[in-house]
Amino acid sequence: MEAAVRLAMEAGEAGEVPVGAIIVDGDRVVGRGRNRMRERSDPRAHAEMEAISDARGRLGTARLDGMTLYATLEPCPLCAGAILLTRLDRVAFGAWDSRLGACGSRFDVLGAGVLGDVRVRPEVLQETCSSLLSDWFQAERERRARREEL
Repeated sequence: MEAAVRLAMEAGEAGEVPVGAIIVDGDRVVGRGRNRMRERSDPRAHAEMEAISDARGRLGTARLDGMTLYATLEPCPLCAGAILLTRLDRVAFGAWDSRLGACGSRFDVLGAGVLGDVRVRPEVLQETCSSLLSDWFQAERERRARREEL
């Protein structure tokens, strides 16, 4: 999860919502991603989607059986769908997302059993992940307020 936090910090420094994700196979990182929605003008460029694409490219397969995704924020329905379709076994995340979370807060896409159950472990480094997000959003509000004053 610490590697995902570093990616989230990188995203925040680049002006993106600070979310990072990694995919591990045993003790080996096979995919990395961070939010790039603004950079790419693409609403699909979530950290989890980037990590899945990176893993697919490195491994040459769309199946990620037996692997674990670590994300600093609870995956949304889009990312949860990709997690199911790639057959990831486990998801660990830091901060809950009460607005769009799909791992038990707002929705429970991964536990629905439609395409199989994904084991979910919430609140890994929760305080660190939550603070990273809340601090970034506070700074973003302050930046917007300063721009409006001009």
